[in-house]
Amino acid sequence: MCLSAVPLPHYRAGVDLFSRSWAALRAAVDELSDEDWERPSGCTGWLVRDLVCHLVIDAQDVLITLVTPADGEPTVNAVTYWELVDPPTGEDPLDALVPRLAAAYGEPRWLRFHFDDVGSAAGRAAVLADRDARVRTRDQVLTAGDYLSAYVMEWTLHHLDLVMHLPSAAGPPAETLAAARASLEEIAGAPFPASFSDADALLVGTGRRAATDAERGALGELAAKIPFVLG
Repeated sequence: MCLSAVPLPHYRAGVDLFSRSWAALRAAVDELSDEDWERPSGCTGWLVRDLVCHLVIDAQDVLITLVTPADGEPTVNAVTYWELVDPPTGEDPLDALVPRLAAAYGEPRWLRFHFDDVGSAAGRAAVLADRDARVRTRDQVLTAGDYLSAYVMEWTLHHLDLVMHLPSAAGPPAETLAAARASLEEIAGAPFPASFSDADALLVGTGRRAATDAERGALGELAAKIPFVLG
């Protein structure tokens, strides 16, 4: 299946939002206290430190993908890059590996240093990337611009995960929440009710929190399709 390499308008906006969403997430990590690292995150079974360790792996993936050129037409775009997968069961070896890797850092300052080091490099690589270049990742081909646009969803969801149990921490920027919601609605094939904030649409839509009775009523038939677990 070949898809058009010409991004839709909100894909172009998403490319511009990559740097904002990543900078906001990195700033939120930088503001964590030592105690915050041991608090639960929005990812089931992961502490905040485990989530940050996962973000190090994500940043490495960005660096690897942007220097992995591909031939041929794109096979996915910024939205179809995401696949719907089954909810995690806790049995995935990688899910179990991440907490062990995070614990191996010992003190939070070492994980913070590694995250800042790799995260800064990923941010610079994104700015320097040729947005029209074709890259390969997960056995798929897409433009670098669409790849970076897809990661607005990743950064925004994980920013929500990071601050879920940190009420005083700053959440994702409004514009990245709106872009991530738009992508999720394309994946879902239907809009979320206007009564849902962007954050609530993402949290409920991806199963990060259960819908209230009122929200389920507003969702209508869409409620039966939730959660949309992205992989």
